[in-house]
Amino acid sequence: MGDTLLEVEDLHVHFPTPDGVVKAVNGISYSLAKQEILAIVGESGSGKSVGVLSLLRLIPDRDCHLRGSVHFEGSDLLQLSDVEMRELRGNRIAMVFQDPMTSLNPVLRIGDQIQESIIEHQGISEKVAKNRAIELLELVGIPEAEKRYRHYPHQFSGGMRQRIMIAAGLACEPSILIADEPTTALDVTIQAQIIDLVKKLRREIGMSVIWITHDLGIVAGLADRVAVMYAGKIVEFAPVDELFKNPQHPYSKGLLNSLPRLDTRSEEPLEAIEGFPPNLIDYPTTCPFLERCSSRTEQCQTPPAQQALTPSHQVWCHHAVKV
Repeated sequence: MGDTLLEVEDLHVHFPTPDGVVKAVNGISYSLAKQEILAIVGESGSGKSVGVLSLLRLIPDRDCHLRGSVHFEGSDLLQLSDVEMRELRGNRIAMVFQDPMTSLNPVLRIGDQIQESIIEHQGISEKVAKNRAIELLELVGIPEAEKRYRHYPHQFSGGMRQRIMIAAGLACEPSILIADEPTTALDVTIQAQIIDLVKKLRREIGMSVIWITHDLGIVAGLADRVAVMYAGKIVEFAPVDELFKNPQHPYSKGLLNSLPRLDTRSEEPLEAIEGFPPNLIDYPTTCPFLERCSSRTEQCQTPPAQQALTPSHQVWCHHAVKV
């Protein structure tokens, strides 16, 4: 994929609670290349959102214990000071959240919210920042951008608000845009428009994207590579085409088999993954997917190590098969 832009190594995110330590993320490692779209998928509670929030240190230190390293532009983000992280957030790495109505300030005009970070990080005049904000609104497809620059969030539809959040994220031309389930609350037509917009922006401005989702259907037409997460671990990592053609982890297979297909006439009901994820306080000493896996054997009492099926396809399962 080209030069590595971000390198996450052995990242752990644990939350102390009165009942015990919640092991939300347990030693994940991955890289992001320049101009790559990486999708991180998994069900609710798998650790995918916590994993990326911790990259930007958006979880207060008093609430969690971080371990590992996150290398970006020659620095380990987990070792930077709070001042250095504030300089980086929204500037070199930006984030778009799931619900724009809780991310946008309802009493500020959207233009003011976009130009705020431009003035803060780039130190330019309000007039220049306003022109830049209007350009960004045009870039993400907001009609009559110069007029709508002065409107409030409630005057836009859900899809338009998400475009505004993307415009705000792009304000300082970041190297990486992190999108945390940005299309979950949108209908499928608007989802497709947002996905097309992100792919267009990747081509035009050369940014890299980390896209967090539980929906593998979105991933197929968007990502270059996919990391599948389960119970705080990455269980499979592969190029998107290879994951769809040759999934090797039982959890990846289960996610794919639960998707409706348009290319078959089968009237068989969709498959469901039976059971529930493990308790992250009382984390299992076995394979974490053991209790839900139809392929389990005695060997699965031992946590699996990484298997490299190809140089670009890694699986954490005892039963993965090289092809």
